[in-house]
Amino acid sequence: MIELKSITKDYGHLRAVTDVSFTCPDGRITGLLGVNGAGKTTLLNIVTGCMPPTSGSIQIDGLDLKENGRDCRRHLGYLPEKPPLYDEMTVRDYLTFVCRLREVEKAGIRHHVDNILELCGLGDVRDRMLGHLSKGYRQRAGIAQALCGDPPVLILDEPTVGLDPRQVVEIRELIRTLGKDHTVLFSSHMLTEVQSLCRKIVILHHGKVIREETLSELEKEGRTSEIRLSVRAEVRQLQSVLRDLPGFRKLQVLESTTEGYTEGLLTVAGDTDAAGEKLFRLLAARDLPLLLLVPKKETLEEVFLQVTGQEGESV
Repeated sequence: MIELKSITKDYGHLRAVTDVSFTCPDGRITGLLGVNGAGKTTLLNIVTGCMPPTSGSIQIDGLDLKENGRDCRRHLGYLPEKPPLYDEMTVRDYLTFVCRLREVEKAGIRHHVDNILELCGLGDVRDRMLGHLSKGYRQRAGIAQALCGDPPVLILDEPTVGLDPRQVVEIRELIRTLGKDHTVLFSSHMLTEVQSLCRKIVILHHGKVIREETLSELEKEGRTSEIRLSVRAEVRQLQSVLRDLPGFRKLQVLESTTEGYTEGLLTVAGDTDAAGEKLFRLLAARDLPLLLLVPKKETLEEVFLQVTGQEGESV
């Protein structure tokens, strides 16, 4: 587990990170989100021990980073935004070199490297020079070096930046696999990627944590959502039913494609799944057949823009 307590970082008169506290649970993938300049990379550099905080403390698997820096680093694997690769080395030689730096038992290095090569899909390029690899394979090699020494905690900074769509899917699947056996904290500009991989989200804004929630909690938080529906009923009959629906906000009647049916876009507060179930029961009680009931949930991007208030700013 990673636990940050009141982390603050100053660069002279500039405060980059302010009183940041959050946890990354064991065996889960946690996503760190924020607009450009929010302090994500600064925070990851602090968590990995690359730079000290001005104040605050960090624990890695119960060890204080300041007091037990060497032991904490043994528990950490780090992929910075630009992988720390030596282009003149082969993939296998590079991983062997990293294992030696991390004091992996000499007799077990070869077997350990072979396992990492297989896990990261690098077997076909194991003897190729790093400088001759494609961007996708370089990212894989970067993740592979983070796995040397078998650390239980992985920190990944923009692991899919600059990759083509196919490479993004491949790296995403690799991260999902790693998340089964590791505690993973990663930052990403790709909100769909975070939504598909993470069980917990931390949103950083102007150097402060403004949300720390599971993805499901964040998606349900105090918002109105929409449900597309088609009911065999007149508009007035449907409106009468909706008056008994908790969280009902409004009904936008649409042009019907089926005679005798009312089609519409229903706006409700909160969870669309719960509202849809309740609506189904209300319609059944009045013997009004339901042809279509499709909840429309807000994307993580929409939620992110709401909580940061930065609709005009790139993420």
